[in-house]
Parts: sequence; C-alpha cells; structure tokens
Amino acid sequence: MTQLTDLIGKELGPTEWLEIDQARIDGFAAATDDPQWIHTDPVRAAEGPFGTTIAHGFLTLSLCVPLMTQALGLTGYRLGVNYGVNKVRFPAPVPSGSRIRARFAVQSVEEVSGGEQGVVLATVEREAGEKPVCVAELVLRMLR
Repeated sequence: MTQLTDLIGKELGPTEWLEIDQARIDGFAAATDDPQWIHTDPVRAAEGPFGTTIAHGFLTLSLCVPLMTQALGLTGYRLGVNYGVNKVRFPAPVPSGSRIRARFAVQSVEEVSGGEQGVVLATVEREAGEKPVCVAELVLRMLR
C-alpha cells in the first residue's frame, strides 16, 4: 500500500511522454468555450509569436491529474479529489504536436476528516524545451 505520507520529499517521475496534438487542443477549446486563435487557428497562429498554435495553459494544468496518478501510484484510498491549487505558473508554451511529461514531489501531508490532504509540486516539461511549461502546487484530498 502506497500512501501520501510515504512519498514526502521524494521526486516521482518522470512520467511517460504525452502528446499534445491539435485535436486535444481543439477539444479543450470547445469544452471551455475558449477558441482564441492562438490555440485553434493554425494559419493565423503561424504568423503569431510562437509560429504555431499552442495549448491552453489550463489544458496543461488539467493534464497534471492523469500524469500525477501515473507517477504517485497511490493505493489504499477509496477516492482522490482535486482540492485546489496554491500556485501555478506557465513559464513556456506548449506548441501543438509537442510531447510533455511531469515530475512530482509531495511537499506536505496533513490528516483531514476522512483521509489526508497533500500538497504536491508538479513540474511539467516539454520534450526539447529549455524551461518547464507548467509549475504548480497542487492540493489533493485522498479519502479512505
């Protein structure tokens, strides 16, 4: 059984690479009603600051959930919920067609009613990128 407290101070990952293709970006744009051209119009975006469409920052942030599940491998809980985010930054873009992966570090854990609450530092990188594409302090509740 792997619990949050077992992972405090350990770096977990990197995860497997995950491709961020235009179909995923377009699906996120449709789901969130955010079709800004920098994300969804390859012709116009080719003339923009990144030379191509880029993923929404919040798409990258949302992908921390499946990546974190892969890296942490927690067992012994009946349910995990996203409780919030303390800090989040997007230091670099994710161009369409890029691959990302993540590393995680459990920073702290406290007992809460019905389980534990942990703060997990997520660092998402892009293949061949110089800077992280997302750095976030994720707060999760793991219920027993």
